[in-house]
Amino acid sequence: MERIARRAFEIARARGGRLTSVDKVNVMHTSRLWRDVVTELGAAEYPDVALGHALVDSFAITIVTAPETIDVVVTENTFGDILSDVAAAVTGGLGLAGSASLGDGGPGLFEPVHGSAPQIAGQGIANPAAMLRSTALLLRHGLGRDADADTLDAAVDAALKTAPTPDLGGTATTRELGDAVLRPLG
Repeated sequence: MERIARRAFEIARARGGRLTSVDKVNVMHTSRLWRDVVTELGAAEYPDVALGHALVDSFAITIVTAPETIDVVVTENTFGDILSDVAAAVTGGLGLAGSASLGDGGPGLFEPVHGSAPQIAGQGIANPAAMLRSTALLLRHGLGRDADADTLDAAVDAALKTAPTPDLGGTATTRELGDAVLRPLG
C-alpha cells in the first residue's frame, strides 16, 4: 500500500498538487488500513500535496458529474478497475483510455483500458487511440520523455477530430486514424 501511495503522491506533486485517495472506509476494514497508510504517508513525506479522501460510490458520481475537479487518484485494484472504466466512459468510451501500471523497478505496464477486443480483430474498425495514449503514458512515466508524450497526445487529439472511428460516430478505419496521427509527427 505504501509503495502505491508514494507513487501517487509523487505524480500529484509533479502535476496539480492534489491527490484523492478512494476507499470504502465506512464498510470495509481493509479500507481503514488503506486510509491510515495514505494519510500517515502524506503527513510525513508529502505535506505540500493536498490530500483528500472519498468513498468509492460517491467518487464515481464525481467522475461523471465533475471530472474537472479531479487531479490524481489513488485506490486499490478493485476500485481502480471499476473507476477507470467509468472515467473512460466519461471521456467518450473505452477506445480512448490508455492505462499505466507503474512499478518501482522498471518502466511499468502500459495498455489500453479496454483490452484486445478480439471480436473485431481484422475488420479495420478498432480505435487505436487507447493504445496510442498508452504509448504516451509509456513515454511520460516509463521513459521520462514528457515532450514526446505531449506531442503524441496532441497528435491523437487532432486525429480524433479529423478521422474518428465508428465507435465515435465516424467512418475512419484503424489505419486511417493511425495515418492521421502520424501526419503531424513527421
